Order: sequence, then structure tokens, then C-alpha cells
Amino acid sequence: MLALALTLAGPAGPAGAADGPAVRLSATQAGTGGSVTVSGTGWRPRTLLMMLVCGRATPDRGVIGGTNSCANGDGRAVTTDGDGRFSRRLPVTEPPVPCPCVVHVATVTGARAEADTVLEVAGHPVAPLPAERSAGRLAVLSDTLLTGSGGLLTWFGAPPDRTLVFTVGNTGTGAIENPVFQVGTAHGVFAPEWDERQWHGTLAPGKKAQIRLPVELSAGAHGDYTVTLKYAGRVLAEQPWGVGRPWGVTLFWSLLCLVVPAALFRIGMAVVDRVRPRRPGRAGHRRRLPRPTAPSRPPRPAALSRLPRAAALLPLPRSRTAGPPAPPAGPADPTPTLPWFTRDSAPDGPAGRSSAPHDDSPTSPTTPTTKGPT
Repeated sequence: MLALALTLAGPAGPAGAADGPAVRLSATQAGTGGSVTVSGTGWRPRTLLMMLVCGRATPDRGVIGGTNSCANGDGRAVTTDGDGRFSRRLPVTEPPVPCPCVVHVATVTGARAEADTVLEVAGHPVAPLPAERSAGRLAVLSDTLLTGSGGLLTWFGAPPDRTLVFTVGNTGTGAIENPVFQVGTAHGVFAPEWDERQWHGTLAPGKKAQIRLPVELSAGAHGDYTVTLKYAGRVLAEQPWGVGRPWGVTLFWSLLCLVVPAALFRIGMAVVDRVRPRRPGRAGHRRRLPRPTAPSRPPRPAALSRLPRAAALLPLPRSRTAGPPAPPAGPADPTPTLPWFTRDSAPDGPAGRSSAPHDDSPTSPTTPTTKGPT
């Protein structure tokens, strides 16, 4: 009997662990400023989890409104051990929406897994949950797919966009009209940013339809992203998205780093060329020499200036009087005279003689004399 009892009690532990991830609290009620210890079992080993205090949520319906209903600034991260267990203290903070409240635990990386447990936040207002719109229930019947591709503008940093395509079916008992989905994009381990996308149409019970929702990232986004699809607070699907780097932006900045210094260098050299003093004999800065001017002519005598031009050009007769002719009035001839042809410097000649030397002997036939023969 004892052996039979131990055999029946043995599988109870594994069966409880096979139910999925579970969360329990050290206290189900706490006030703002306090803390509770959150423990979990049945999670994947070595997995990063995020713990949050969320309002407008129940374990049955989940967190209505997503993480926008949670105190995100006071959340805590924890990593499970090799057996999928964890335990950590969580500060109690009032969520941005009224209670009922839960402690929401979800995986950050890997396959999606989450669990909720009830927490009463003392002093925080309580409001009834919004009624469900219909008895319909959506379920994803096919794998999600991101269609589309980037263009030239995306290569230069334009916001990358895709279309999320999936097939859903209505597994409930009522029709669903114009369902509103929440599409979240998360980069790495960061929390997703949610956008609401409405599908226009009516989905009757037992019917299915293909839905296409646009997805867009911010400008210049690149890296590994995760697209998450939610409806009525439940995660329906997740799709990874690898976004390439906008190499056109990198090329633009590289060219800018080359062109701007080159332009500044040219401007600086032009300024230096303007302000530095010019040096003779330097290439590009040769000083222009003045053109030689013709020597100025001596002014004409007053008598010649009154004669006609033709008469002024005629040669003047030589004077027969002894002695050199009187120099004309006016400035001296600027042309230099050789020293051995100056006045009073002729060899063996009397002072004052300006003509060439000649024979003055008394026997010269050409020289008259007044004396008689002696």
C-alpha cells in the first residue's frame, strides 16, 4: 500500500511543472512604497524576464492595453536559473490606470511566455474592466510574413517599412467587426513601441481572413527588430525583422568629411594669398617694371619757336666769329660727355679752344701776318 501511494504521488511534481510558467507572491496585498517577493517556476532555464505591476488586468483576460497600463519605470529584470526558477523583490508602485492589478511577468528574449498573478495595491482606485465587445475570439492560423523591400531612399536613411501579412480565424461564437490590432516594434532587448492598426471588415464565427497591416520604423533604424502582434491584450504572433544599415548615410558623411576640409583649405590659402606681402621674383607675384621713357628734349629757343615748322627744320649756318658759339639758354644736355672731349681738357691745347688743333707756325701759307720780312 505504501509503495502504491508513493508511485501515485511521484508524478505530481512534474505534472505541475508541465502546466507552464507560474508566478506567486509573498503577499497578495501591499501599499505604495512597500515591496513583495516574486517567485516563479516552470520557466525556460537561463532566460531574462521582466516583472511589472500593471493595472486594468486580471489573470484571465491579461493586461488590457498592454504595457501602457503598467508602471514601467519601477519594473525589475531577473534571470532564471538552470531549473527555470527565480525569486526577487519587486517594489509596489501605483500603475497609471485603476486596478484590478496584477504582477505581470514576461520573457524579454526568445519565445514568448508570460504569467500574471493578482496583487491588491492599497489606496489605489479600482474600476470595473471594460466589457468585451463580442463573444468572438481571434486566433492566428498561419505564420506571419513581412513583405516589401527598401528602396533608394531607405538606403539614405528614410524610415524602413514593411507589411505584416497573416491569416486569422474567428474561433468564438460571435462576429467580430472592424478589429483593432496592436503592432509593436522592439529593437533588441528594449520594450516594444505600440501602434494601433484597424482592419475594416467583419469576421463571422468559424470564418478566416487574410489581414495586411503596415509596419514602419523610425528614420535611420537598422539592426535586429521584433514585430509583435496583439489583440485584446493577448499576443497573437511575433516576427523577427533584420533591417540593413543605411550605407548611403555613411557614404554621405564620409564624403562630407573629405569635401569640407578641402574647401576650408582652399579658402584659407586664398585668404593667406590675399593678406601676405608680395615678394619680387616669386612665381605668380612678379612686380611689373616701369616702361623706359624717352629722354626729354631740351626746350627750343624762343626765336625758333616762332618760326614756321619747315624753317625750324633747316640747318643753321655756322658762325664765322672766333670762339665757340654761345650755348642756348635752357637746361644743359642731359647726355654725358666723354672726359677726353670736354673743354679745356684737350692735350697740348690752350684753354678755351673748342676746335681741333691746327698749325700756327709763321711759315704756314694759310696764316696771314702783318710783319714784313726780317
